[in-house]
Amino acid sequence: MFRILAIAAFFVALAAPVKAQTFPDRPVRILVPYAPGGITDIAARLVGGKLGEYWGHQVVVENRPGGNGLIAMTAAVRADPDGYTLVMASGGDVALNPALMEKMPYDVERDLVPITGVSDAPIVLAANSASPYKSVVDVIAASKANPGSVDIGTPGIGSITHLVLEWFALSTGTKLQNVPFKGGAPAVQALVSGVVPLGIMASSSVAPNLAGGTLRVLGVTSAKRSTLNPEWRTLQEQGVADVNASNWTALFAPKGTPQAIVDKLNADVVRALNSPDVRERFASGGVQVIPSTPGELAARLKSELAIFRTVIAKSGMHLE
Repeated sequence: MFRILAIAAFFVALAAPVKAQTFPDRPVRILVPYAPGGITDIAARLVGGKLGEYWGHQVVVENRPGGNGLIAMTAAVRADPDGYTLVMASGGDVALNPALMEKMPYDVERDLVPITGVSDAPIVLAANSASPYKSVVDVIAASKANPGSVDIGTPGIGSITHLVLEWFALSTGTKLQNVPFKGGAPAVQALVSGVVPLGIMASSSVAPNLAGGTLRVLGVTSAKRSTLNPEWRTLQEQGVADVNASNWTALFAPKGTPQAIVDKLNADVVRALNSPDVRERFASGGVQVIPSTPGELAARLKSELAIFRTVIAKSGMHLE
């Protein structure tokens, strides 16, 4: 009996490398927690298109918006761990939600396997050109002179931009009024039309409105300046200590995905991200590619979780 079990175990051990060698032998799907058109969706489609070329099998991008990202993320966690279901997640999905929500239907670090970082897009503090705000100093001064009187639009409560707003207020000792909208497009439109004088949003959303002079960027929320416009100063350069956040995306698989398949996915996605045409497509929107090892992605996730939990605890940020 023992010998039979040992033989069975031996063949099971052999099966994993064989599966990895033939992976994929059918279409792969990438779940996206947002509607088409955003940076997470674009990242999935650019990467998926290249992988389809490499593999000779279709890579289907499946948009499952809603639930602050939880619908798609939960589906990914519950999928078979065979490499055929992946999820293109934003930093908000994997670092902010777990720090913000008391009850989550899954544990990001326990239930997902990191594959690689994919893209990183800066977030900016922008002003309507008709507003009195010409600099970050102006915003801080106005909010200190009349706490709570400075309205700043964001793409929604619980978003990464909402976190930046609270972090900005915490770092400067000010009280700012969050004006949430239902997504990035409505928030930008409100800023352009003057419904709100200020906004914290993705640089890619703001960029198309800069040429006409309707908006101006006051600062970038990441630690480094944006490649989209190196002249934009960071908030840190302007005295807003510690704030360092961006809109990044990364690829994950369900826990239990064989290591050999994880390694193949990592190698192929990194190859796709380093291809000149994909890098150029991202760069045209001011977005950088951030290929990484699974370990590097796991370390970034752990670091941001800790930072976001601290900021949220100190600021009192909450979902409504």
